[in-house]
Amino acid sequence: MSLKAYQTTQKASESTSQTEYRLFADVTRALMGAKGLAKLDVKLHDALLWNRQLWSTLATDCAVEGNMLPKQLRASIISISIWVGRYSSQVARGEEDIQALIDINKNIMEGLSAQAQNKVAEEAGADRATDTNYSV
Repeated sequence: MSLKAYQTTQKASESTSQTEYRLFADVTRALMGAKGLAKLDVKLHDALLWNRQLWSTLATDCAVEGNMLPKQLRASIISISIWVGRYSSQVARGEEDIQALIDINKNIMEGLSAQAQNKVAEEAGADRATDTNYSV
């Protein structure tokens, strides 16, 4: 019961970037676990489907009016999503290796990690700027 409470608290206190990072990590772990499996293995197809769903959701969100991401970044995410869908079909047919999908996700994770670190540094700087030292 305490583990569930901890997980609920963790999810409630995560930033959007942290949540996205965690999701990419879970999906990427599934892809890595499916690497080298036979093209008919259910585990491979489940990992590919989960990855496609992740990228499809990101693309859909980027296409929504009012999305605050820069237009070029949204276009890039949509383009990657289309590529992921096509490439995943090739992996499922045994025509391509899954490693390229893993690499794309890891690159995104690196970006999300850097973004989170920058935000923490900015917040720490803002906290220091508002602190007042009253010692004599």
